[in-house]
Amino acid sequence: MYKNTGNKIACHGAGGVPPVTLAEFTFDGAGGQDFYDVSLVDGYNLPLKIVPIAGTFKKTGNGKYDCNAAGCNSDLNAHCPDELAIKHNGATVACKSACAQFNTDEYCCRGAHDKPQTCKSSQWPKNYPAIFKAACPDAYSYAYDDTSSTFTCLGNPTSGYEIIFCP
Repeated sequence: MYKNTGNKIACHGAGGVPPVTLAEFTFDGAGGQDFYDVSLVDGYNLPLKIVPIAGTFKKTGNGKYDCNAAGCNSDLNAHCPDELAIKHNGATVACKSACAQFNTDEYCCRGAHDKPQTCKSSQWPKNYPAIFKAACPDAYSYAYDDTSSTFTCLGNPTSGYEIIFCP
């Protein structure tokens, strides 16, 4: 439920209920930079893209993760393993994360698996994040996938972003 309050939308109630594709931001973080990503860690329901608005930022380098578009342009529902699929009228409408489906310490990166060194999807019984990553290489696919998923942008003085659903 939301309420239009002029030029802002005020949300009321709980946030998105997994499985959902998430746009995540940390504004004015380390070094004054914004950090942003599209996350599939809690699952996937639709393609989503974050695009910095031209003229609102300063690039600090030419790297892939410096003020470039982040996200997932693919229809991951079409590639969702049956055991993770949420179906409606026979069609996959969302894809759960392995953590949400199986609730194990290994798949949820908790307990003995709560560090990047001990939570490696390549060592899981089935590497579900690899399926997500193949379809959406610039999105977070599991808890410790930040090195290939986090984008940064330095504001000029503040950055603006477009969030595009179903790009």
